[in-house]
Amino acid sequence: MKITWQDFEKVDIRVGTIIKAEDFPEARSPAYILHVDFGSEVGIKKSSAQITNLYTKKKLLDKQVMGVVNFHPKQVGPIMSECLVLGFYNQDKSVVLAVPDTPVENGARLL
Repeated sequence: MKITWQDFEKVDIRVGTIIKAEDFPEARSPAYILHVDFGSEVGIKKSSAQITNLYTKKKLLDKQVMGVVNFHPKQVGPIMSECLVLGFYNQDKSVVLAVPDTPVENGARLL
C-alpha cells in the first residue's frame, strides 16, 4: 500500500535517549520497560520493548533510539506504553533498534 507525503507527515518520529530500563516480568514475552527522554517539547515517555535477546539493561542506558511519539497510549499489562521504540526484526526474530549513527539532540524529528 502506498501512502501520500501528507500521511507520512502525520507520523512523529523523534530521537530520544534511554534514561532507564527496567525488567518487565508481567509481559507475555520477555521485555523491558524503557523510559526515553525525547527532549523538552515531548518529554519522557515509557515504552514496552521486546528487545531482551540483543540488549541488556546496562547496554541500553544512555543509548539514543528512534521512536514514534504521537500514538495514543496503549495499555500493556500494568503499564501504559506512551511511544513506540522503532527497530527491525532479524532473521531469528530478535529486534535490532533503529538508532542514529551519530549523536543527535533529544527531540530531533525525522524528516
